[in-house]
Amino acid sequence: MALSPFHLAIPVNDLEAARHFYGALLGCSAGRSSKQWTDYDFFGHQLVCHETGAVVTDLPTNLVDGETVPVPHFGVVLDWQDWEALAERLRSFKVKFLIEPTIRFVGKPGEQATMFLADPSGNMLEFKAMRDPYSLFAV
Repeated sequence: MALSPFHLAIPVNDLEAARHFYGALLGCSAGRSSKQWTDYDFFGHQLVCHETGAVVTDLPTNLVDGETVPVPHFGVVLDWQDWEALAERLRSFKVKFLIEPTIRFVGKPGEQATMFLADPSGNMLEFKAMRDPYSLFAV
């Protein structure tokens, strides 16, 4: 079954900073835009940044495999090689990671590469890759 792209709209407090983060840093191409919002091709999905002036603060967290994971967060599951390339790209830009690129659940079903970072408005993102792409929902 082919997956359908998702649509996600998020608040940002500075649209120009969001354009730099999602465009220059992550390499997402911009689509339609106005003075208040911009669409992005977020790895095949539609992400819309709406300038609201809001800054996300004081997010709850959950302990996962020894790491403090921010909740809520969003992101995508990439192919392993694409995840490695993105991690290297972000390191080259000297991005501050909330959780450094790492491998989680080593040797278990669901083994995955993961990294967390925040956009300039405090929206939390996770990028992951599955060692076995068919184990995304493994129990």
